[in-house]
Amino acid sequence: MLRSHGRYDYSPISKRADYTWPGGKRLALHFCLNVEHFEFGQGLGNDYAAPHPQPNSCSYAWRDFGNRVGAWRLLELAERYELPYALLVNTELYDYCPEMIAAFRERGDEIVGHGRTDAERQADMNHEQERACILGATASIERHEGRKPAGWLAPYISQTYDSLDLLKEAGYRYMMDWPLDDQPVWFRTKHGPILSIPYAHDLNDSIECVSRRTPAQLHCENLIDQFDAMLEESVRRPLVMPIVLHSFVLGQAYRARQFSRVVEHILRQRDRIWMTRPGAICAHVESLPKGIVPGS
Repeated sequence: MLRSHGRYDYSPISKRADYTWPGGKRLALHFCLNVEHFEFGQGLGNDYAAPHPQPNSCSYAWRDFGNRVGAWRLLELAERYELPYALLVNTELYDYCPEMIAAFRERGDEIVGHGRTDAERQADMNHEQERACILGATASIERHEGRKPAGWLAPYISQTYDSLDLLKEAGYRYMMDWPLDDQPVWFRTKHGPILSIPYAHDLNDSIECVSRRTPAQLHCENLIDQFDAMLEESVRRPLVMPIVLHSFVLGQAYRARQFSRVVEHILRQRDRIWMTRPGAICAHVESLPKGIVPGS
């Protein structure tokens, strides 16, 4: 027998119990905007290119573009189209540019834990270091937002064998680190269940546009195809479509312009979908009878 994680059991999507989202909708859609901060001259960096010696000022500045320009451009896009965001926050940003986070808070966007900085990964930490990272980031968000975050996405989507136990112990209700399904799934932890909410790995803008070098036009066509296919399939079963944005990737002007086409296409079907935030998806799943959602 192969080693198992022990977190969930196999469940074919075509054999599950049926349910609906609020208002009888069948497709839930949420936008996750990653805002990140990096250490200058050391630590990890989302470079994606040939490694350069430190200090890699070009790569650092490209990523910082997201905080100075890209996040504000995507905020204006959200206000223009009345889109809800989940803001995935490196908590070092509260010291670096608190006014950026405040701008999203003021419009009611959900703040999701995304570690302290993307200059580090949980997989490189021992047990106590990881606990301190999670608790420190959680306390920072609670201090600035007046409440603990309900959800978490690890920097680099990197976990240890203990991450889920530590997250549940810290009070998290959901996480988005396991891209295993198009529906929410309950995971087992030492401290009780935690919900896995779909988060795009395959159509993540960072992977598509930077790692794969997919042109912005084709990336947006892929998003439109994904939406159309999931909307059609949702007649048979409830689904969740996440759309993942990074402020220094989709926040580039030419990509944001192409992304507007995706948003306009989606909004033509707005009355058929539940456009929401992951925390609201979690709350709805928590309200369903036991046995409906896998792992419950």
